[in-house]
Amino acid sequence: MRILQVSAELFPLLKTGGLADVAGALPLALMAAGQDARVLLPGFPAILAGVRELAPVAEFTAPWGPERFGLRAGRIAIDGAAAPITAYVIDAPALYDRPGNPYEDATRQPYGDNHRRFALLGWAAAQLAQGLDPTWQPEVVHAHDWHAGLAPAYLHFAREAGTTRAGSVFTVHNLAYQGISAPWNFADLGLPAPAFHMNGLEYHGQVSFMKGGLYFADRLTTVSPTYAREIQTPEQGFGLDGLLRLRGGVLTGILNAVDGQVWNPATDSALVQGYHTPEGRHMAGKARCKAVLQHQLGLAERPDAPLFILVSRLTEQKGLHLVLGGLDTLLAEGGQLALLGNGEAWLEQAFRQRAAAAPRSVSVTIGYNETLAHQLFGGGDVTLVPSLFEPCGLTQMYGLKYGSLPLVRRVGGLADTVVDCTLEDMASGDATGFVFDRFDAADYDRALRRAFALYQRAPDWRRVRGNAMRRPADWASAAGQYIEVYRQALESAGT
Repeated sequence: MRILQVSAELFPLLKTGGLADVAGALPLALMAAGQDARVLLPGFPAILAGVRELAPVAEFTAPWGPERFGLRAGRIAIDGAAAPITAYVIDAPALYDRPGNPYEDATRQPYGDNHRRFALLGWAAAQLAQGLDPTWQPEVVHAHDWHAGLAPAYLHFAREAGTTRAGSVFTVHNLAYQGISAPWNFADLGLPAPAFHMNGLEYHGQVSFMKGGLYFADRLTTVSPTYAREIQTPEQGFGLDGLLRLRGGVLTGILNAVDGQVWNPATDSALVQGYHTPEGRHMAGKARCKAVLQHQLGLAERPDAPLFILVSRLTEQKGLHLVLGGLDTLLAEGGQLALLGNGEAWLEQAFRQRAAAAPRSVSVTIGYNETLAHQLFGGGDVTLVPSLFEPCGLTQMYGLKYGSLPLVRRVGGLADTVVDCTLEDMASGDATGFVFDRFDAADYDRALRRAFALYQRAPDWRRVRGNAMRRPADWASAAGQYIEVYRQALESAGT
């Protein structure tokens, strides 16, 4: 199949979260499975800088008027990959050539023209499905998250007009971010008037890109089976649960995987020494990674102190007020905390204050640093992901892979990937971390104390760590499930 992946970011060129990791790994997995997969990306500076051999393909008119933009194609070389990814890039400097975050200005406010910036992404995908590149035309367009949410809408109306037969798939990575804008922006989208309707993009009088994808796509997926069920409930549906229940028959939860070329403690160049765990051996490298990381971050160089790591966007959704509230317990029990992330100003400030008060026990790095992230997983003992909701979560999967046992709330993809250290699951070899249920301080505190208790029992800790590191998380299985969804989309499209 000819498959076009449409995304606003892609690792290693541009990353603000887990979406980029998926967008970079899935095309490679599809190619390895014999599919003809390509990607379409906006021409953000980091993307233009990272795509090699860019050459013009075509020009096309914007959906909002006579303004014209270019489409170029090139290759993205991924370390360790058998072949580069063929990428289409939208050449639109007036829309995309801006410093910093691709979605927000320097004051962290969404750009006022985001509806145009990302309508153009979906529009270009639909133009490719209608023959914009005469040498390659996708059979399936796979749109990722709200940024690409209009692609299925454009394809729906193009099929009605008889100009394409391509099927569409829309993946929800995080339903909390919906791409909502003012109703008057609908005029810029180039869609027929019936599209701005309850059965379409209209959401409480506004325009929702997310709803457009959910309503018009032939098939829907999200990034874990549990999250697929949760988003059909009022608690986690963010106002779209009714639509998702209506479309539940075409919704599939496919668990994200880990790119073993990028995330592998045995070969990771970011680590001072690699390690792996056949039957629990060959782990001396992890102890050295921890010692070097403690020194690097200014923490007390204590091998006996469990090192808790937190690599996250700093938002309340991630349960970081629980981490702050439990920090006194963590430190009193002899633990250390190393944080990497940025986000809400009050959380940044609160963690900075705790680091200033206990610099030998708490390290806080505001921002994002891919190398440091790898080093944290390499040296950490416990990975904290106490989220209110978590569609899939890659952080806990990296923790599993690197033997930094996840401490998570039983929700979304966290529930699908981490098994609590109960006696029976430890006996069966299924236990891989620490899981709590209620989103409150008491339940989080009990999970924290379980982590300390297990750490004091070194043989049991090593056994659980081995279970975690051996848990399968490859993209081949996920790619196979996506290929089946693509076949279903083609059937729905009548191809």
